[in-house]
Amino acid sequence: QVQLVESGGGLAQAGGSLRLSCTASGRMFYAMGWFRQAPGKEREFVAAKTWIDDSTYYADYVKGRFTISRDNTKNTVYLQMNSLKPEDTAFYWCAAYTSPGTYRPTLAANYGYWGQGTQVTVSS
Repeated sequence: QVQLVESGGGLAQAGGSLRLSCTASGRMFYAMGWFRQAPGKEREFVAAKTWIDDSTYYADYVKGRFTISRDNTKNTVYLQMNSLKPEDTAFYWCAAYTSPGTYRPTLAANYGYWGQGTQVTVSS
């Protein structure tokens, strides 16, 4: 019954902006996060936000450029991406945090549900 659906990916120019959306159905989670994988690279953490205290956690390379936010009424999490760079080109996933232990949002293994992903391409 749990399903995560992303939208908002596409093509942007360097310096431009995109906003990704992820809606979770079936249940709510402790936190939602975003990951990405560029061609020839490993999957990496981007950002996460908790539902309980609205705390956020960002990868260093996106601080000051990306913002994660939520809409509780829609059970939706967003990733606002500003000042995009060509190196931001990647396949992006949202994921639902399910680990009952200590909160470690950067670890993909702590997320039990994943969306289908959406492609983000930034041209120079």
